[in-house]
Amino acid sequence: MPTYRKKPVVIEAVQFLSTTLNPDVVNFIGEEKNYPDCEIAGIDPSDGKFKIKTLEGTMIADIGDFIIRGVSGEFYPCKSDIFEKTYDLVTE
Repeated sequence: MPTYRKKPVVIEAVQFLSTTLNPDVVNFIGEEKNYPDCEIAGIDPSDGKFKIKTLEGTMIADIGDFIIRGVSGEFYPCKSDIFEKTYDLVTE
């Protein structure tokens, strides 16, 4: 069976650390918005969860998750344990 290696890709990400959108997250994804009218992400006022509209549908970011900007400019959440196994910090 063929095996594959993931191509090395440099991504941008920020960690979601509270029940509100901290300034780092807001600066990363854009201004804070209420989710139903938001094009990308926001706190849903109906349940208080941070939701992100992704190419695969709406995903929920829990506290501690990383918000990643993908190679096509899309955003999506990633659990911190998976993030730390998958990515290394790039220092310039």
